[in-house]
Amino acid sequence: MGTTRLEAFSDGVLAIIITIMVLELKVPHGVTVDVLGPLVPVFLSYLLSFIYVGIYWNNHHHMLQACHRVTGKVLWANLHLLFWLSLFPFVTGWMGENHFAPIPSALYGAVLFAAAVAYWLLQQAIIAAQGPTSQLQAAIGSDWKGKLSPVLYLLGIVSTFLQPWVGQLLFVAVAVLWLVPDRRIEKVFHAEGR
Repeated sequence: MGTTRLEAFSDGVLAIIITIMVLELKVPHGVTVDVLGPLVPVFLSYLLSFIYVGIYWNNHHHMLQACHRVTGKVLWANLHLLFWLSLFPFVTGWMGENHFAPIPSALYGAVLFAAAVAYWLLQQAIIAAQGPTSQLQAAIGSDWKGKLSPVLYLLGIVSTFLQPWVGQLLFVAVAVLWLVPDRRIEKVFHAEGR
């Protein structure tokens, strides 16, 4: 089976996730700028999560370009990733509504960590399905960003209980790390003339 249905389903789920997240931004009652103040944490958590969903969408797209054969294992690994991403609206809203309090922030970090692990599992399933000449394996190489991100998430989770702003800073740092599009897969395709 090709990747078309997998891509379409994943794109639809990610679009719904973004839509649900934006619905957490409630319209304030009042006409002055000061009524927007309480919405700042909610907006900032939404912005961070929107960026994360965009990063996953972008990298998922690139990863599937290197996938020519979809197996049952790939389908289940993809659903596993989408499960963790579907929790973004809940943890985003809880963290924002509670002004980045330690427990909601730690749960946010835990979902980020679980999504990163799920992404890695999907990546490994695709590599296994493509065989020993996997373009994805060639493209990701040592994958230092993929290895560093879960470590930073775990440090962020612990930090939310010690210095909440440090935990948030670590979550933002991982997003910044991945914000620059990953060109490894594009480079492999360019070298092959695709």
